[in-house]
Amino acid sequence: MTYQSDLLRLLDERGYIHQMTDAAGLDALAAQQIVPGYIGFDPTAPSLHVGSLVQIMLLRRLQQSGHKPIVLMGGGTGKVGDPSFKDEARKLMTVETINANIASLKTVFAKFLKFGDGPTDAVMVDNAEWLDKLEYLPFLRDIGQYFSINRMLGFDSVKLRLDREQSLSFLEFNYMILQGYDFLELSRRMGCRLQMGGSDQWGNIVNGIDLARRADGTEVFAVTTPLITTADGGKMGKTAAGAVWLNEDALPAYDYWQFWRNTDDRDVGKFLRLFTDLPLDEIARLEALEGAEINQAKIVLANEATAMCRGADAATLAADTARRTFEEGASGDALPTLAVSGSVGIVDALVGLGFCASKGEARRLIAGGGARVDGEKVADETLVIEMDGNPVRLSAGKKHHGLLTPN
Repeated sequence: MTYQSDLLRLLDERGYIHQMTDAAGLDALAAQQIVPGYIGFDPTAPSLHVGSLVQIMLLRRLQQSGHKPIVLMGGGTGKVGDPSFKDEARKLMTVETINANIASLKTVFAKFLKFGDGPTDAVMVDNAEWLDKLEYLPFLRDIGQYFSINRMLGFDSVKLRLDREQSLSFLEFNYMILQGYDFLELSRRMGCRLQMGGSDQWGNIVNGIDLARRADGTEVFAVTTPLITTADGGKMGKTAAGAVWLNEDALPAYDYWQFWRNTDDRDVGKFLRLFTDLPLDEIARLEALEGAEINQAKIVLANEATAMCRGADAATLAADTARRTFEEGASGDALPTLAVSGSVGIVDALVGLGFCASKGEARRLIAGGGARVDGEKVADETLVIEMDGNPVRLSAGKKHHGLLTPN
C-alpha cells in the first residue's frame, strides 16, 4: 500500500508496522490533521529497558511526523499488572513504589520527546487520575456491558494461561477492560485517535477500539509493532548480564554503548532504522559494509543510540573508552566498576560487575577460559583477588571489561 501521510510512510519505511486497524482510514486522518496517539507504560520498575525502546521511538516518530504523543503512565493499571503472555501474576506493588517508579521513568522520556503546551508537544498523563475514581457498580453497568467474556477468553494472552492450567486471577482478567477504558477516556479528554503498542497488546488495543465505537460512536485506530528479536532469535534487550536499562543510574553509559556496539552484523541495518534518526540512504550505505568494515557501522549505531538516550557527551566518552580499552589496553574512566574492600573472589567479582547473572554462570565462564584478570587468563574458580591500592581490570570474553577499585 502507498501511504499518503508522513506518519505511515515514516513508520513503514523504518519497519515499525506489524498490524493496523483500517490503514486507509488512519492514513487519511493523519494526512488531514494532527493525530494525538498514545502508548501506555506500566511502572513495574524504576527504569524501562531496551525492550521498551521501540515503543518510545514510535512516539518519537509520531512527533517527528507532525502529530501529538501522549505518554500514559499506568499508575492505575500498575496496581493490577498486565497478564499478557505471563506465566504467573505480577507481584503487587504498593502505591509508594508505583509513584517512585513513575518519577524515575519520567526522566527517560524527556530525552526522546519534546514536552510542552504546543499542538504537537508531548504530554504525560497517569491513568490513576480516572481509574482510582471509578465506582464498581456504575463501571460494571456503563462499561462492562460492552465486553464479551466469550471474546476475552479467546485472546491468545488469556488462552495461553488457561491452556497451561496456570492460574489467572479475576484481578488480572480485568486488566484488558481497564486498558480499553483508558483509550475511551483519552479519546474523551484529549481527542486521542490512535493507540500504539507491541504486537502482544493487539487484543487489549482492539478492545479499546470497540469500546470507543460502541460507547461513543468514535472512530479510533491502532498500530502495533513487530516483536523485535535479534538475528539469533533472542529477545531484544536481554543479555547474559541481565536487562539493558535505559536509566543512567541503572546501567552505566559505557555498558549501554557496548550493548549496541555488540550488535550482530545481521541486525545493524534494522537497528539503525528503528533506533536512530540517521537518513535512510546513510543507513543503506552503512549496512552494505562487509567484513571488518561493518564494525564502523556498529560504532555509528552505538554512538547514535547512546547520544539519544544518555547525551552526546556520554556517547563520546563511551566510544573513547572503548577505543582506548581495545586498541591501547588502557582502563577508561567509563568502564563499569566494583568497589572492593581488601579482597574478592573471582566468581563474586564477575557477578558483581554484572558480567554473569549467577555464580554458576561465572564458573562456566572461567572453565571455558573466558575470564581474565589484568589480561591474564584465569583457570582457577577459587582465585581471590587481593586489592593493593590499585584498580584491577577484569574481563569476561573479548567484549566485556570492568574495574575492581579499592574501597
